[in-house]
Amino acid sequence: MVLLTMTPSIVDALKLLGEQRKGDEPGNDASQNQPESESSTEPAVGNPISHSEIIGLYKKLGALQSSPPKYSLEQLLQGSRVYISPPPPKPEPSEEFKALMARLRREEDARAYERMINPPPPLESFQHRFPNAAQAFAEANRPSNSEDLGDDEVTYNEIHRQVMLILNFLVSIAGVAVTLWIAGRWWSLSSRIFLSLGGSILVAIAEVAVYSSYMWRMGEAKSKQGAVKEIKEVVQTWIVGQGEGDDKSVLLESKDEGDERVRRRIPTTQTDNPDS
Repeated sequence: MVLLTMTPSIVDALKLLGEQRKGDEPGNDASQNQPESESSTEPAVGNPISHSEIIGLYKKLGALQSSPPKYSLEQLLQGSRVYISPPPPKPEPSEEFKALMARLRREEDARAYERMINPPPPLESFQHRFPNAAQAFAEANRPSNSEDLGDDEVTYNEIHRQVMLILNFLVSIAGVAVTLWIAGRWWSLSSRIFLSLGGSILVAIAEVAVYSSYMWRMGEAKSKQGAVKEIKEVVQTWIVGQGEGDDKSVLLESKDEGDERVRRRIPTTQTDNPDS
């Protein structure tokens, strides 16, 4: 049987029914044989009451009152919910259970005190076992040549160039799309959308093609420049502050083209002074 909760209207109806029964004549056997209340519990909001008892209460209110009843069945049930009985009280633990829990607490306190006065040795970690591992790893991976360090300035310039290139592409595409959208303001909405979209795609393709051609030409120029070898040749030599009696430098041509050009100094002979 489903139980419902008592509403304020049900509580008032039960109290009204009880007052009317108390006012009846004591010699009225019919009133004495009627049950005192449809609910075995005390009338209070939230207490349980069955649906059949609510229907019986409504019928008895209509039979006792000559006028239409004060509360209709809908008013009696308004706000009522299914009654859920409270959970049963927790059973009291037995003496054996209490003794066991007390013994376990004492043992845990003893272990905690033992750990406090005699702490266990710390676990050996990788850092404790190999304290110089980080320095050895850094030393092994240290670049041996200065060329391996890289150039932060070159990297920053390259990133800046690429970011500015992307922004230039986006501005060009957006500008063409807005221009075509404004130019086709007399067209239908779908035509304007397709016109702007097609123009943006064409501009994007053109930008990529121009940039690819530029990069290809730059690569070709660098490859050609790297293929050309610089040849250094001594054309003329001179000595700053040379006097008349000093040696003169004479450039000797090499016999073979593959030999390096060597500058040799040939001293000039002077006639002896008869006075010396």
